[in-house]
Amino acid sequence: MIVIMAGGRSSRMGAEKPVLRVGGVPMLLRVYREAGKVDEVLVALSRNTPRTRELCLREGLPFVETPGKGYVEDVTYLLRELGPFISVSSDLPFVKGGDFRAMKRAFDGRTSLTGVLPLKLVPGDLNPVTYRGYAVVGLNAVGGEGERFLELSNPLLALNVNTPEDLKLADRIAKLVGR
Repeated sequence: MIVIMAGGRSSRMGAEKPVLRVGGVPMLLRVYREAGKVDEVLVALSRNTPRTRELCLREGLPFVETPGKGYVEDVTYLLRELGPFISVSSDLPFVKGGDFRAMKRAFDGRTSLTGVLPLKLVPGDLNPVTYRGYAVVGLNAVGGEGERFLELSNPLLALNVNTPEDLKLADRIAKLVGR
């Protein structure tokens, strides 16, 4: 199962990120469509995201309510309720079905995987979170035993939309790549 994390406060953006449009399409729907090519998908909401809930109801997207206290707390809650799963941030507008397939193939259902990109693949105008020479992306597998990195190859995974400037860049990229 793939769970789209869409219950955060979006404090840096100042608006609910899942409903913001990239290339004319709400980011949540972009992520949902790609994830749905690979597995069953569930959207994780919280009281922090009423507009995202409305979008899910309008589009018929299945969702689950989380406590909404923070990312780690929500992931822990979901692991307890659902068992192991693949998680993806709703603000990764260029995630592709192939990225989910790579994560699913590598996930043994026990050891958590953190999706990363080698820094040499990160476009120069992006400023991703880095750790040990990698850009950390918002695509992960959640298990209960330890953790390891999974190198991915889609350079646009480095664009996690957190600020209005990121949103403008994502919209420009969407127009260039036609999606």
